[in-house]
Amino acid sequence: MSKPQNPVQMAVIGAAHGIKGELRVKTFTGEPLALADYGPLYARDGRAFQIIDIRPANTVVVVRFKGISDRNAAEALAGTELFVDRSMLPDDGEEDEFYHADLVGLAVRDDTGAEIGKVVAVHNFGGGDILDVTLGGRKGVLIPFTQAAVPQVSIAEGFVRVDPAAAGLVDDEDSEAPGRDGFDPKGRPRGPRDAGGNR
Repeated sequence: MSKPQNPVQMAVIGAAHGIKGELRVKTFTGEPLALADYGPLYARDGRAFQIIDIRPANTVVVVRFKGISDRNAAEALAGTELFVDRSMLPDDGEEDEFYHADLVGLAVRDDTGAEIGKVVAVHNFGGGDILDVTLGGRKGVLIPFTQAAVPQVSIAEGFVRVDPAAAGLVDDEDSEAPGRDGFDPKGRPRGPRDAGGNR
């Protein structure tokens, strides 16, 4: 197979491990060792990488690629992103599981069904998946990819439906007003002049 036509990122190569060409690799597969099950992996420039050995190591896997036999060659690969073609991935996941590549490009609809934007990327900074969405002229609006914020995903029909309030797209007008008891949480705190001062 040649360079993927519909690439899905599976991993990114990290630092060299030892002196024999092994590399630390961060995988984006559900099971890290499954990275070896997809056949050759491809860099953006079309270079193919064949895994000949893989083992777990803390939060990454240690991989030996065919043709990479010393530390210098391994160090030259640091930061290389690895892809497979979307056709190599199974479609038998759970109903609420989606490949990031399938979400990118979907239309974003609000709770009335009106199209309000488009998914341009999916990020995960450690706290769960986040949709990066363009809304009208605004760029880079981030929406948590949760059941509450994104109650409907239809890959077949090409859209996701968001709940604007749960997604944080609407201002809560009541949050600006003081509470019924007259307490305004945004007001200045009152107390003795030296309260909180150094002793």
